[in-house]
Amino acid sequence: MAGVSTKAIKNRIRSMESTKQITKAMEMVAASKLRRAQAQVLSSRPYFEILYSTIHDIVDANRDFSSPYLSERKGKKVAYVVIAGDRGLAGGYNSNILKLVMADAKDKEATVLPVGKKAVDFFNSKKIPMLTANYAHAESVSVGDCFTMANNLCKRYLAGEFDEIYVAYTNFVSVLSQTPLILKLLPLSRSEEAAKSTVNSDMLYEPNPEEVFEAVVPEYLGGIVYGALCESRAAEQAARRTAMDSATQNAEEMIADLSLKFNRARQAAITQEITEIVVGS
Repeated sequence: MAGVSTKAIKNRIRSMESTKQITKAMEMVAASKLRRAQAQVLSSRPYFEILYSTIHDIVDANRDFSSPYLSERKGKKVAYVVIAGDRGLAGGYNSNILKLVMADAKDKEATVLPVGKKAVDFFNSKKIPMLTANYAHAESVSVGDCFTMANNLCKRYLAGEFDEIYVAYTNFVSVLSQTPLILKLLPLSRSEEAAKSTVNSDMLYEPNPEEVFEAVVPEYLGGIVYGALCESRAAEQAARRTAMDSATQNAEEMIADLSLKFNRARQAAITQEITEIVVGS
């Protein structure tokens, strides 16, 4: 029995060593992808910050025009752009954002535009209507795809198919911290300070603020969606790196524990053999 026990323990040690090699390799791959994703986030932020300030400058400083993009609607037809990952093994990255969307969409007529295989599979299983499943591979979604999504959403919003549009993504705070968020895209709203002010902006827009606003809004949505995509990619790799590092440490602890058990079992077997020899002699 002692021989079988030690053999089983050795097999488990080999299995854990193989698992450790896999998790360590995945951690290194995630760390490499994280560096590229962080660089992408940093390079994309300035453009979208300027775009954000421009759209809100037009909204806040020009109160003498109206737009469908500014009108609040009382309906419950809501569209969500939900950004998740293509694979698991990333801790709570996928589950956290999907749970947040489900909680926010409660009591609403929700339609989703999922980005990433995990999001597509999840909403398929929940029987929630999807605008399209063409973006099932989040890694291959480009900036052009984001602007295509934005134009499609704007057309549907103007047609009255949706009353509100949101983007759900995971914000990359740091390597150890990622926060799932839901950001409202449409309708846009004026700030409280601008609503109380009676002074118009001195900035001139050609041909006029209305046309500039109508042209910028789809670009604004596309920029926000792409920025959210970049943030989510960085957050996913950070979460996967942390999860794989934790898995590697757990494997090392299990190997150490199994090695101790193996040594004890082998020592017990040797002691039993010596005892049997002494008794037989």
